[in-house]
Amino acid sequence: MKPTEPPTLLTAANELRAGRLTPLALVEQCLAQIERFEPHIKAWVLIDERTARQTARQMGDEIAAGQNRGPLHGIPLGIKDIVDVAGWPTRAGSSLRSDLPAERDATLVARLRAAGAILLGKTVTTEFASFDPPPTRNPFNTERTPGGSSSGSAAAVATGMCLGAVGSQTGGSITRPASYCGVAGCKPTYGRVSLSGIVPLSFHLDHPGPIARTVGDLAAMLSVMAGYDANDPISVDQPSCDYLAACEQAPAPRLGLLEEFFLSGASAEAREATCAATDRLRDAGATVRTVTLPASFADVIAQHRTIMAVEAASDHRDVFRQHRDQYGPNIARLIEEGLAATAIDYARALAHQARLRRDMLACFAEIDVLVTPATPGTAPGAETTGDPKFNSPWSYTGFPTVSFPCAVARDGLPLALQLIGRPWQEAKLLAAAAWCESYLHAIRNGMFAIGEVG
Repeated sequence: MKPTEPPTLLTAANELRAGRLTPLALVEQCLAQIERFEPHIKAWVLIDERTARQTARQMGDEIAAGQNRGPLHGIPLGIKDIVDVAGWPTRAGSSLRSDLPAERDATLVARLRAAGAILLGKTVTTEFASFDPPPTRNPFNTERTPGGSSSGSAAAVATGMCLGAVGSQTGGSITRPASYCGVAGCKPTYGRVSLSGIVPLSFHLDHPGPIARTVGDLAAMLSVMAGYDANDPISVDQPSCDYLAACEQAPAPRLGLLEEFFLSGASAEAREATCAATDRLRDAGATVRTVTLPASFADVIAQHRTIMAVEAASDHRDVFRQHRDQYGPNIARLIEEGLAATAIDYARALAHQARLRRDMLACFAEIDVLVTPATPGTAPGAETTGDPKFNSPWSYTGFPTVSFPCAVARDGLPLALQLIGRPWQEAKLLAAAAWCESYLHAIRNGMFAIGEVG
């Protein structure tokens, strides 16, 4: 089967407001895509057709009465299965989790509901949002990984089974699956989106964020998801804004290309695609210059791993000791590393994290956003979730990122750009990404047309 181009979230929102489409018809379109693709892709752990149709009728009645809750009003979404949705279980990809339904919505889910979003169901996550490969398959080649851990969310969006989805990133679990599946992803600043009601992996690294087809779609979702939450101890009381409006006023950005580690560590095709994209953007009016990483960056991957391992071990220690055989090999290895780490190891990693956050700010002295390949190459085989090394540094520092497709490799799989912004400057980051995407948009559309499923 060859997937057809699904509507973007914003395109559908415009059709809904104009009365040319109803929320119920849109839900039926998504359910038809689920019936078509889910047997091959396995993106969902739960689909609640009855509630989705019921909510769609309510949202349709509101639109017909002249009510407008915003761009998400009547839009079908998927929710990663580490995020609580009242009435649905939160299994986190593990047999160790209870099948009892959550009693209340996670904060970000409550905000999406209030904005008029229609929740179709729960999308597949890797076990406890870690590294063990999921059942989900890549929509462009089912022998390849969709990435992890927001695998179901990215694959569902790519095939039009929903118009947007909630993901999360501790290493590279928004950017990597979005890149591998040919869609867009946004990892906000650490503390921008509430973690309340979300199964943790690593307290100092976890970031919820949106996955959708375009940068504008991401901006519409983030505008609703972002904001201070007094119930979340890591939530930061920083002002957020209408990120979609910021995208509509996007000037030509100043781009800082990171050659060391990123371009030098990418496959030849990913490197060529990134350089071709930045050349095209320079020709369109962007400023592109090379930026040098600080010396402290050299330890980022090892120190990120230490924090993630120790904090995963802290959360799982008691259950892990009783049920070691029910954990996958990769999450088990991570927990064992954390249990073996010393307090000094952990303290040094946290100190390094704080230092690198400070040191990285100097990279933005003369540019608006940094640019790298989103991944080292196209999606590898389904026995892995891929290498998160180009994404983990930004989960570690907490800097916001946006990724979107920029090319098609010779194997027919998508490649993507990753843009990184200063903390709390998602408006500038999304504006820059929207500007860049507008000059690479034809590449994205052509890429989707050649995707194979089944």
